[in-house]
Amino acid sequence: MSDGEELTLADEIVARARIHAREVIDESELAVDLGALEWDVSARARRRAGLCRWHADREVATIVLARRAYERYDWPDFAGIVRHELVHAWEFQQFGESGHGDRFRERAAALEAPRYCEAFARPRYVLRCLAADCDWRAKRHRASKPVKSPDQYRCGGCGGSYEVEHVASGRTWTTASGYGGAKSALGEEW
Repeated sequence: MSDGEELTLADEIVARARIHAREVIDESELAVDLGALEWDVSARARRRAGLCRWHADREVATIVLARRAYERYDWPDFAGIVRHELVHAWEFQQFGESGHGDRFRERAAALEAPRYCEAFARPRYVLRCLAADCDWRAKRHRASKPVKSPDQYRCGGCGGSYEVEHVASGRTWTTASGYGGAKSALGEEW
């Protein structure tokens, strides 16, 4: 860095994440090859606080951290996201694949990393079971097929019917035509 250059927020995020990663690796049995680990920051991510991509052709993992999550969370919570993604990097480097299964859960627990990272953005839609004895809910950020045509899908808990709520307006629907009607009625507010 030459005189006159200023660090960006992305530079700060990567620097803090790299320092934390070195500390985690030094203090644990997580054998992540830092030479085969790249870092990036997404200014566009709105839901996912972090992700780890595997480039099998180069045998390199890239951890991408969301700027918005860094701005929203305090450091201990964001550091948990870094540890979560480090576990993915370790799995990719050791096994060529990664998920949130038993192996991941064990390593994440040892590092006090969350098994799943919570979304840091408010969902646009909430799917909610209509059965009185079922409390199943799902959040969606995009108008996916289950959002657009809820009558073609079933509750993830009991298999019953569900409704979709457009969170900003509170409008709900249970059919494809109900989705169309809500979208049309809201117009610019959609």
